[in-house]
Amino acid sequence: MNFTVGFKPLLGDAHSMDNLEKQLICPICLEMFSKPVVILPCQHNLCRKCANDVFQASNPLWQSRGSTTVSSGGRFRCPSCRHEVVLDRHGVYGLQRNLLVENIIDIYKQESSRPLHSKAEQHLMCEEHEEEKINIYCLSCEVPTCSLCKVFGAHKDCEVAPLPNIYKRQKSELSDGIAMLVAGNDRVQAVITQMEEVCQTIEDNSRRQKQLLGQRFETLCAVLEERKAELLQALALEQEEKLQRVRGLIRQYGDHLESSSKLVESAIQSMEEPQMALYLQQAKELIKKVGDMAKVELAGRPEPGYESMEQFSVNVEHVAEMLRTIDFQTVQEIEAQRDCESSKVPQVAEPGS
Repeated sequence: MNFTVGFKPLLGDAHSMDNLEKQLICPICLEMFSKPVVILPCQHNLCRKCANDVFQASNPLWQSRGSTTVSSGGRFRCPSCRHEVVLDRHGVYGLQRNLLVENIIDIYKQESSRPLHSKAEQHLMCEEHEEEKINIYCLSCEVPTCSLCKVFGAHKDCEVAPLPNIYKRQKSELSDGIAMLVAGNDRVQAVITQMEEVCQTIEDNSRRQKQLLGQRFETLCAVLEERKAELLQALALEQEEKLQRVRGLIRQYGDHLESSSKLVESAIQSMEEPQMALYLQQAKELIKKVGDMAKVELAGRPEPGYESMEQFSVNVEHVAEMLRTIDFQTVQEIEAQRDCESSKVPQVAEPGS
C-alpha cells in the first residue's frame, strides 16, 4: 500500500546512533574524528593531528612546514591495517581531506544535540486513512501500515506486529550488516595489500631471474668467443706454416733461375768470341758449368691440394640444435638438483664420535 511521507527519516534511535558513533572514532586518539579528517591511500581515516603525530614518530628527522627547510617526504604505516603510507614533501598536509566523513560528523553532532521530542513530532500518515498514523507492521506483506488497515482494510487477514519492535529489529539487523560489511571491507583491503605485496615479489623475483638468465647466456657467449679465438689461432698457424714453405720454394726457384740466366748470358757471350784459341780456353769450363746447372734438381713443388684449408671447417649444427633445446628447468629438475647438492655437502662429525 502507498502512504504519505510526513517527514524525512533521521539518523534513528540511540542504538543506531551508538553504532554510527563507533564508525567515527579515530584509532589513534580514540575520540571522534576532529577536523580536518584525512583519508589514507588504504581508505582508512585519521585526524590530521593524529596522522601528523604518527608521521613525526616514524620520521623524527622530518622538518615541519613551519621550519626553514623541508625534506623530501617520509612514510609511516596505517594503524588500522599496517599499509605503508608514502608522503610527499608536504607531509600529512599532502593527504586528501575526507569531506564526506566531516559532513557526517557535523550531521551527527546536530542530531545528537536536537531534543528527542522534536524528532517524534512528525509521523508517516496512512494514505488510505489520512488521519491515521503508520503504527504497525504487516509481517505478511512486509510493509508498514495503520491500525484501520488491519481492522477494515487490505491487511485485515495478515499477521502484524508493533512498528517499534520491527523498527528496532531491522535497525539492529542493518547495523549488524553494516558492521559485517565494514569488517569484510577491511579483510578485502588486507587481501588486496597481500596481493600487492605478491605482485611486488613477482616483479623482484622476475628481475633477479632475468639477471641470472642474462649472466648465463653471457657465459655461453664467452665460451663460444674463447673457442672461436682458439680455432682462429690454429687456422692462422697452419696458414703461416704453409705460406713459409711455399715462399721458401719460391725463393729457391728464383735463385736458381737467376743463376741460370746469368750462366746463359755468359755462354752466349762466349759463343760470340771470334778467336778460336781464346774461345777454347774458356769453353771447357763453361760447358761443364752449363751441364752442372742443367743437372741441378730443385726441391719438389707442393703436392696437389696443399693449398686447401678445408680441414679447418667446423660443423656447428649439432651445437646449434643443442642450444635450441635450452629451456627453463621444471620443478622436478630443480628439486632433484637441490637433493643432489644437499647430498654433496660434507657431514660434520659429532664430537666424540
